[in-house]
Amino acid sequence: MVFSSNIFLFAFLPLFLAVYFACPNRYRNWVVLIGSYVFYAWWRIDFLFLFIAVTAWNYWIGLGIARNGVRTDASKRWLMLGVTVDLAVLGYFKYANFGVDSFNAMISATGMEPFAWTAIILPIGVSFYVFESISYIVDVYRGDTEPTRHPVDFACFIALFPHLIAGPVFRYKDLADQFSNRVHSVDKFSEGAMRFMQGFIKKVFIADSIAPMVSAGFALQDPSTADAWITALAYTAQLYFDFSGYSDMAIGLGLMMGFRFMENFNQPYVSQSITEFWRRWHISLSSWLRDYLYVPLGGNRGGTFKTYRNLWLTMVLGGLWHGANWTFVLWGIWHGTLLAIERALGLGTDLATRFRVWRWAPTFLFVILGWVMFRASSVHEAVRFYEAMFSFDGRGVSEIYGSGIDSLQLSTLALAYVVLLLAGVQNRRRRGAALGPVLAGGTGATVLTSREVLVAALVLPMFALAVLKLSAQSYSPFLYFQF
Repeated sequence: MVFSSNIFLFAFLPLFLAVYFACPNRYRNWVVLIGSYVFYAWWRIDFLFLFIAVTAWNYWIGLGIARNGVRTDASKRWLMLGVTVDLAVLGYFKYANFGVDSFNAMISATGMEPFAWTAIILPIGVSFYVFESISYIVDVYRGDTEPTRHPVDFACFIALFPHLIAGPVFRYKDLADQFSNRVHSVDKFSEGAMRFMQGFIKKVFIADSIAPMVSAGFALQDPSTADAWITALAYTAQLYFDFSGYSDMAIGLGLMMGFRFMENFNQPYVSQSITEFWRRWHISLSSWLRDYLYVPLGGNRGGTFKTYRNLWLTMVLGGLWHGANWTFVLWGIWHGTLLAIERALGLGTDLATRFRVWRWAPTFLFVILGWVMFRASSVHEAVRFYEAMFSFDGRGVSEIYGSGIDSLQLSTLALAYVVLLLAGVQNRRRRGAALGPVLAGGTGATVLTSREVLVAALVLPMFALAVLKLSAQSYSPFLYFQF
């Protein structure tokens, strides 16, 4: 089940909210847990048992670590056991196909017969809930959070359906208090509903309208330079509006249930360095990689070489986390190398630095070039696309690509970049403060401001039109579901 589906909008969500608010506070975590399991099982009920098993395993490991004390040798053994099993689950379901396919390709090149292999189905959201489980037991080991004695609270943390499929990546210590004591109010619910609708509009109106341009462009066997650049720009916008739209909907749903989640995006395309980009893009994942991978590897301790090695390894593994394909490995290498170069040259800027076009332009170019590898189905396809981008053949838009796109798609792409520009200007004027989305409303005040009234007047009819568009296309999956 996905947020951008009629079954979720008109059946699951209304029923869930009705039951949730009809129950006393002490039972609402149970409603969240059962509702989240139904939400997940809608896809495949058999993988729900894997999900529950991972949850129970890490709850038990957390208790074992707590019994042996913070950072003791015994608790470290419990931690290593927990992390090993978690990574084994992730490795089997996410990377076994990749490993076997790569091995078969290698031995086939020598003339040997490849191994027969039945492909393993990837459980939806496994990367997210395994990472969250690891963060919990690591935090218990470090003494950064108290181990929960309430299995329902922990199961809710892992299963919470607004973020279950594609993040943000949560940490138990950031939500622990909200499981036992969260505020429900009309203002908070209204703020959440508005945020959900804004994310829905971003996804259905913008990302989905651009998507056919991207698919058509990457399907071309001989793209022109114009085809390649239009497609790359379209995917850059599509990925942002799709993923940030999902995050907005997740945050909005959380608010409707009384939870307040961390922001996951902060206008990443105004970044003036790759260092800054990773402070603004998929913030929950980049901070997770920093705290649970980069720092344990040694961080910036141990000298210059080890710092660059740790930075590079973190991004390579972060790239591999996104998918079992060499394209993601190379995308991680690309970003890790750029981060290392920026660190060596002292070019990483903080969020408060005033805007400089000559620093923004190459950063944005590097991001676009990285997205080509990220989107391509194979390294060969990505290389073919790069060759087209920089051949400067002067052919213009090819006939086959031009026949596959229409004026509405082009207009939506232009609108997407206008929105990005206006949002970026607003963000820079506030000197990099942590902001919500461009149209974020909800100040918590009882009396609405004129700006909030205007936002509501724009969002409500656009949301209604987006629902109609969704009903016409019947299904609208999110890009990050595949990760």
